[in-house]
Amino acid sequence: MNYKTLLMAGISAVLLSTHISAKAPQEKSKKFTADRVFDIEYATDPQVSPDGKSVVYVRHSMDRMTDKDKGQIWILNLNDGSNRPLVTGSSAGGPRWSPDGSRLIYATSADGKPEMRLLYMDTGRSFSLAQFFEGPSGAVWSPDGKKVAFSMFVKGDKPSFAAPMSPPEGASWNPAVKVFDELTFRFDGAGYLDVGKNQIFVLSIDGGTPRQVTFGDADMSSPAWLDNDTLLATGNTADDRDMDPIESEIYAIELSDLSLRAMTSRDGPDLDPVVSPDGKLIAYRGYNDKVLSYQQNDLYVMNADGTNSRELAADFAGGMDQVAWAPDGKSVLVASEDHGVISLFNIDLKGKVSKVMTGIGGGSIGRPYAAGSFSVSQGKKPMIAYMAGFAERPAEVGVVGLNGKDPQVLTELNSDVLPYLNMARVEEVKVKSSHDGKEIEAWVAFPPDFKADGTYPMILEIHGGPYTMYGPYFASEIQRYAAEGYVTVWSNPRGSTGYGEDFALEIDLAYPGNDYHDLMTVVDEVVKRNYVDPKRLFVTGGSGGGLLTAWIVTQTDRFAAAASVKPVINWMTMALAGDIAQYVRRHWIRDDPWSNPEAFLKLSPIRYVDKVVTPTLMMVGEEDWRTPAWEAEQFYTALKMRGVDTALIHVPGSPHYIASRPSRLVAKTDNIMGWFAKYDPVKKKVEKEGAH
Repeated sequence: MNYKTLLMAGISAVLLSTHISAKAPQEKSKKFTADRVFDIEYATDPQVSPDGKSVVYVRHSMDRMTDKDKGQIWILNLNDGSNRPLVTGSSAGGPRWSPDGSRLIYATSADGKPEMRLLYMDTGRSFSLAQFFEGPSGAVWSPDGKKVAFSMFVKGDKPSFAAPMSPPEGASWNPAVKVFDELTFRFDGAGYLDVGKNQIFVLSIDGGTPRQVTFGDADMSSPAWLDNDTLLATGNTADDRDMDPIESEIYAIELSDLSLRAMTSRDGPDLDPVVSPDGKLIAYRGYNDKVLSYQQNDLYVMNADGTNSRELAADFAGGMDQVAWAPDGKSVLVASEDHGVISLFNIDLKGKVSKVMTGIGGGSIGRPYAAGSFSVSQGKKPMIAYMAGFAERPAEVGVVGLNGKDPQVLTELNSDVLPYLNMARVEEVKVKSSHDGKEIEAWVAFPPDFKADGTYPMILEIHGGPYTMYGPYFASEIQRYAAEGYVTVWSNPRGSTGYGEDFALEIDLAYPGNDYHDLMTVVDEVVKRNYVDPKRLFVTGGSGGGLLTAWIVTQTDRFAAAASVKPVINWMTMALAGDIAQYVRRHWIRDDPWSNPEAFLKLSPIRYVDKVVTPTLMMVGEEDWRTPAWEAEQFYTALKMRGVDTALIHVPGSPHYIASRPSRLVAKTDNIMGWFAKYDPVKKKVEKEGAH
């Protein structure tokens, strides 16, 4: 059966597989149906102006004709509350204010080619700063507002051992061979990599030709201006950089002579430099590499010349994510994952920590990951703009003062849709793991008109990563499941971030492992509360969640059916052929597959496939190089050989992030529900009775 047939069969099955009970059917107009995914809008990357009077942000919508998530730049006036389009037409993003707030740079495209444009706020007119053949990224203004720095890919010489023959005119020959000689030769979302590296460039805001300021065989990124004549950047110039994929240093680049000087030197990543308002200090993130599967980023400050590096808030429980200086330069604002949500903290130069606010997030539309950002203005009354996350709607733009008081949400991007639909109610659940009593946080989304009568089907949805975090955020996939009658459960088992480094490292060299017991304890609690029918349990997850789904069906037969999406199935093949192969080998397994295959196989679902009796669907993107198609295919083939019900779905054109297009998100969720409907005992009973 081909993909299109599976897709139509899955959707047809879903339309017949809503919660079967005495309840009256929902009105179609109030249901969060598949086509409603195209109606969703959300806000990202809010950038408050230097004077704190306005906020520009990227307003995302789903383009039905191109099947893409399209971003356009809008501007909010904080005085009168007006919300107006600023840059429309082609998809645009990455808006950044000039130091004086009079201009804006942003990224877009024209005729299929990347552009960086400068917009004058007084006239509304813009122009392209240069002719680009590769996409510029991470653009930042110089302090005097006369230049921008950015990173951009520079092609290198392709390796070759023989000159290709020239075909006769008009002949049709096979394309020339492709030669690869680097450890990482393909990457998810990019495919097979062109030869070359990302380098740092500087460009006048009057436009012209970008000046390349870094060279060599190392990727350089995250430019920041130390002063008008000196740039900072992150990279790794070591000869063995491919063997140590997390290593990086911060470098200073003198524009006068293009000299490159390392500002850091320890074994471990140092990255994302942020310069204080007076230019005297540099804040950055990193850690001392202990060669573990996970370590949190810590916060450091050093002098502008690289001396006197010291850690701030060493006892802080969370990881340090986005960092920005407070306008007075006396403290640093840090976003950190915090028990399912993202909170903003103020850390002064003595390491004193205070929480400013919480509730940042909402930028992951498919699944309920915590994803959000913020920016801060200058002046006597600085303002923070942030992505405001909610359980019942996608990310909006919020603002709050530096003291965290009186936060305001300024947008209602889905007020034309969501208030008129029956959306799932979300409830928090906390349990003590059956393994060791550790507290595990989870959330439950209920179908409309839910009653705790023990009759509903349940979907356990497991996050990937594994070092990431779910939270009480809006997610189209969760809403789709709930709209079709499923009580839907998601949680943060051990290994999740946001609960301290020790909690995350519970799965170091033990993934999958006791996180299985955490997940089963959550399921037990939902059954105990009489929310669901214990005979109508289903499980799914993507990436690391796909791995755990495959692992679960090797451990228990309590689920009526399972759907493993883009999973790791065999750590040996992941450590030799995935795009993060060296990271898997060096940090996650910490052994060699050729000398100790057991270290890899003992954590691989393929090793225990003979234990599976649960009908299990496998799904993967055809251009996924993070967990390549052969991972899912190994499990599928083994199940077929053993006579266990299974099916394999390839998503054409999709990288690891299947939900990157609205139609892919719909195909994913509706095929999963179609598979579950096939094995739902209540549905099968109804069909059997109908046949008689």
